[in-house]
Amino acid sequence: MCTNYAAARRDYLFRHYGVLPPDDPWRDEIFKDYAAPVIRRAGPTHHAPETPDAREALLATFGMVPRKQIPPGVKVFDTMNARAESVGEKRSFSGAWKKLQLCLIPCEAIFEPSYETGKAVRWRIGLADGAPFAIAGLWREWDEGEAGKTYSFAMLTVNASDHPLMKRFHKPGDEKRSVVIVPPSEYENWLASRSTDEARSFLNLYPVEGMAAEPQPLPPRASPKAESNGQ
Repeated sequence: MCTNYAAARRDYLFRHYGVLPPDDPWRDEIFKDYAAPVIRRAGPTHHAPETPDAREALLATFGMVPRKQIPPGVKVFDTMNARAESVGEKRSFSGAWKKLQLCLIPCEAIFEPSYETGKAVRWRIGLADGAPFAIAGLWREWDEGEAGKTYSFAMLTVNASDHPLMKRFHKPGDEKRSVVIVPPSEYENWLASRSTDEARSFLNLYPVEGMAAEPQPLPPRASPKAESNGQ
């Protein structure tokens, strides 16, 4: 699972992912209910009427059901991660999954806790070459009435018990999980999946040879005060 990651910078969105960045800025590090860019397929527009399958980037809230959408009296719950094994059954995710509301989540790194020292130590995990990457995700739309439409997203995860790197994270005894990193060559194929069976074929662990990780504890007061991204 992943509840904290470094979002890709504004200049990377066009150079690496081929999309124009959203107008509004976002923070460097993303936590629950923070806004961050996601990339989805776009319908034809006046800019590109001949390319109905073009990609677009928009800002969405991390967590499929943002806190403000949880009804009063209902216990707050987390929806940042959707398990691949049950994504079609869980109420928070099944609608988006069955409608193939798939997205790419542009990242520079994810952060996970390791307990190998006996206490939680935050590690930074990314690609071995330091390049930005994309995580497989789901998006959904919210109708805010006069305020217009807003969006939210979740990361898809798979079991990582046999992955040499990703099995090292999370509390002892907890199931080992990992986000799904989509190779650049598969970006369009993932977004263009025509069935849930086809989409599920992309939900695989990334080869450990292409990954790198190192301890990176949170700097003092960093989590709620992360600097703005994309200025």
